[in-house]
Amino acid sequence: MTGEPTLRLIEVKTKPLDDTTTDVVLSTSRGDIRCILHPASGEAAVIWVCGALGGLDGPSFGIFKELSEELVTEGITSLRLDYRVPGYVPECALDVLIGIHFLSQEGIQNIGLVGHSFGGAVVIQAGVLSPQVKTVVGLSSQTYGAHPVDRLSPKPLLLVHGERDQNLSVECSRQIYQWAGEPKELVIYEDNGHFLRECHNELHDLLKDWLVSKLK
Repeated sequence: MTGEPTLRLIEVKTKPLDDTTTDVVLSTSRGDIRCILHPASGEAAVIWVCGALGGLDGPSFGIFKELSEELVTEGITSLRLDYRVPGYVPECALDVLIGIHFLSQEGIQNIGLVGHSFGGAVVIQAGVLSPQVKTVVGLSSQTYGAHPVDRLSPKPLLLVHGERDQNLSVECSRQIYQWAGEPKELVIYEDNGHFLRECHNELHDLLKDWLVSKLK
């Protein structure tokens, strides 16, 4: 992968879902990327991606959707993005780069990336490659595909993991933390599994505070 997407964005198709959200299809030279856009008035945005199977709502009872709606009041746009080819880190990272390109066409230059599980490696790779990315957050991240994190600095990195994760050991985030340069932060929640449901309220506040402080 290089710093420029090897996908070409051919067309953007939009359809309002309600007064505050828009269904967006980013048609590329190698297939469609389906997204949900929560537009705001500011010049910052977050792109949210899920695990190896894709999806739009995120872990912890759909925390991506919940925070996307709240961040609009902070002037931060959200793009919840589903993959063209779930389960393959390089292709999914290209999807995120296309999402960044789309947002930059909308006048947004300060972007945060949040990924869960497999998506943690995806946002690390995309974050290394894009100058518009100002911060990266990995939730319950896998190590496979996350090695480029040593080139993410000086962009702030937040890693979150549950101590009792049976899908991906907490040692994954500890390893990524060791690979990463500063600034970085590792938050481990005791008595939490892979989907971080038990710490929903704490995770909500942590992510909201982190993203607002780093993007505004």
